[in-house]
Amino acid sequence: MSDGQTGNPGQHDRVLLEGPHSRKRELWLVLRALRDFIVGFRALHFVGPCVTIFGSARFGESHPYYALGRDVAARVVGLGFTVMTGGGPGLMEAANRGAREAGGRSVACNIQLPFEQAPNPYLDTWVTCRHFFVRKVLLFKYSYAFIALPGGMGTLDELFEALTLIQTRKIESFPVVLIGRAYWEPLRGLLQHLLAEGTISAPDLNLLLITDNLDEAMAHISANAVKAFGLKRRSPRPTGLLGERAVS
Repeated sequence: MSDGQTGNPGQHDRVLLEGPHSRKRELWLVLRALRDFIVGFRALHFVGPCVTIFGSARFGESHPYYALGRDVAARVVGLGFTVMTGGGPGLMEAANRGAREAGGRSVACNIQLPFEQAPNPYLDTWVTCRHFFVRKVLLFKYSYAFIALPGGMGTLDELFEALTLIQTRKIESFPVVLIGRAYWEPLRGLLQHLLAEGTISAPDLNLLLITDNLDEAMAHISANAVKAFGLKRRSPRPTGLLGERAVS
């Protein structure tokens, strides 16, 4: 069954959210999203505990933030985590590249968009989602910490989704680290304004760490993810009946 949009991969969310369709088409949209969830769950079941790294698709290899992304990911691998990203270019690519170069696992949840989102070449395992909400569920499902490198609206969307889930206790109080003090300092000012207006509480300011010091960032993740949750690498056993295999 066609959704009438095969020529434009960026239209899936628009079609889903544009209002009522026929009952038949609504069922198809739900089933297709369900299929994406199932494919994602199966593909990522064996990736191990992850740290998701967010960041802009627009900073290329010549930008200083790209080298920073590689370094951050290598250090995350050193803590024993799999590095997960959105799978695209820019700082997502830098993080996946840094993970692979450090000998760690490099995985991603990609998204179909008209631009900026071809899977980068440093991925061991990835899934490509039609819908942003499916992608975000997968990014959060397997992660024990979140790192935000400098980024734009997509990065802010994912960052505040993580903070909202933690604030409302929909997920555990996993650490959230923003790397790049000069870039992120205006956000701290915004949060202080929200606190002054009474729309957030003082403890909400402690949900994230803003730093330039990668040793501090890794110590924060180690204390608030590895030690706080007694984290051990979970190793579900693949079953040949389903054609499963562990991620190397």
